[in-house]
Formats: sequence, structure tokens, C-alpha cells
Amino acid sequence: MSAFNFTDILTKAVDELADSQSYKGLVHKQADGLPMPSAGALHDVVELVRAIIFPGYYGTPVFNSRTTAYHIGVNVERLHALLTEQIAAGLCFGGGGGADSHVVAAEEIRQTAAMKAAELIARLPGLRQLLATDVEAAYNGDPAATSHAEVICCYPAIRAISNYRLAHALLEIGVPLIPRIITEMAHSETGIDIHPGAQIGSHFTIDHGTGVVIGETCIIGRGVKLYQGVTLGARSFPLDEQGNPVKGIARHPILEDDVIVYSNATILGRITIGRGATVGGNIWVTEDVPAGARIVQRR
Repeated sequence: MSAFNFTDILTKAVDELADSQSYKGLVHKQADGLPMPSAGALHDVVELVRAIIFPGYYGTPVFNSRTTAYHIGVNVERLHALLTEQIAAGLCFGGGGGADSHVVAAEEIRQTAAMKAAELIARLPGLRQLLATDVEAAYNGDPAATSHAEVICCYPAIRAISNYRLAHALLEIGVPLIPRIITEMAHSETGIDIHPGAQIGSHFTIDHGTGVVIGETCIIGRGVKLYQGVTLGARSFPLDEQGNPVKGIARHPILEDDVIVYSNATILGRITIGRGATVGGNIWVTEDVPAGARIVQRR
């Protein structure tokens, strides 16, 4: 058997991959010395936030009220440091630092990141209050739930919603990229895809959860319940003069308070599902639904 020449094959592959035309539009050029977002660090951020919001369930396994302030203080200090680094990385990745003056820019970005990290931490008490209502909604809405502890520890919806609420808060204070990474982490973990730009009220729950999609411009009221496979999506994408999709327009549904949407329903476009309405499973909805209505498949 003749010897196989790997060198020529590898050299040819390197030459093709290094051709600038082959990676046009696919490369990110980061200035030297500027940080990059870290999936591992953001995982630690999410776990720290969960440990602070749900003491005794995440982080330190034994909860003792006499040492609560100490453990939360340690976690908050570590969280601020990690958040500062990751927010700075998000700002740099989003164009916050220039290659020509990146040393000065990096210092300014770090100061901004530290302020935004502190602002996020200041919002954690409010996030805890919101997530407490989500836990209550999941417990009250599922006869199989035996305790709030079971909901917090086991329900994928709480993991996905906690990631979403953290990401949404970061987005509100002007942090780029990092919010989307955090919600996509929950998407990978739970199968629940919630865009951080969606606006979701209190007492929100998702039963089972796998395959749920909630788009960027969705507005969801208080006490809404979704089942698995629900899509809250867009009907179409208007194009600009160059034929590119127009970004940032309201294109996803509005669900008013106390709406229930059953499994595999698809609700598309900027329509309104009125307060207290019920949308049955396995149907498409592309028009407004009146308050209190019950929409099901026709026989």
C-alpha cells in the first residue's frame, strides 16, 4: 500500500480556510487585550443568581438563617466581579472598544460594566419577587406539584424563566449580547426559547415546556399559562429597499392577563389575545381573539 500524503491535504485545507473570501461575514475581529464573552463564566453567573434568589436550593446546600447575610454577601461580591467581566466583554464584542485606542476604551468600558453590574444586582430583590410569583403559578397550576420546593428544584420552566428574567433585566440596562447568550443557555437546557426582549408579567408559567418559543416583541400579561410546543411568533418580515428584513418592529403577539394557550398552538403576528381567553391545542391563530373567548379546532 502506498503512503498517504496527509501534508498536502492539510496544507490545501488551511489555504482554503485562510482565504479571506471564505470567511467573509463570518469573522469577528477583536482588538488585542479586549475580553471575549465566556460561556463558562456566564454559567457561573446564572448559578450565582439562582443561589441568591433561591437560597438553600442552589449554591450552599445547607440554609441557615443566621449565616444568610454572609453567604449572600459572598455570592453578591463574586457575582459583581463576574458580571463586570462579562458585561465588559459584551460591550467590547458589540463594538464598544476600538482597535486604535483600545487601552483607553477598555478602561472606560470596564467602569461602565462595573456600574451596570451593580445596577443589575440592585434589581435582584425585584427579580426574586417576580420569580416567587412564577413559582406560585407553577405550583397552583399543576396538580402533580407536591411543594414549592419541587417546583424550584425540578421544573424546567423555572430554570428557563429565571434565565429570561435575568437576561431581560440586563437588556433593560443596556447590556448587549450577554442577555441572548443567557436565554440560549436555558433554551439548550430546557427546550424553552424565550427571547430576552419579550415583556412578561408576573405569575407566568409554562407547563412541561419543551418546544415553547416566545419572540422578541411579545407582550405577555399577568397570570398567563402556556403548554408545551406553543409558538408566539411572527407572520412575515417586511423588507427595506435593499431587500433586507426590517429590524426592531413589533411583530409578535400580545397576550393579555389570564390567557391560557394549550399545547402546540401557534399564534402569529402582532395580534391580541384578549384577557381570560383560552386557545386550544394544535391550531393556528392569526387574528385577534376577544376577551374571554374559547378558540378550539373545528370538528
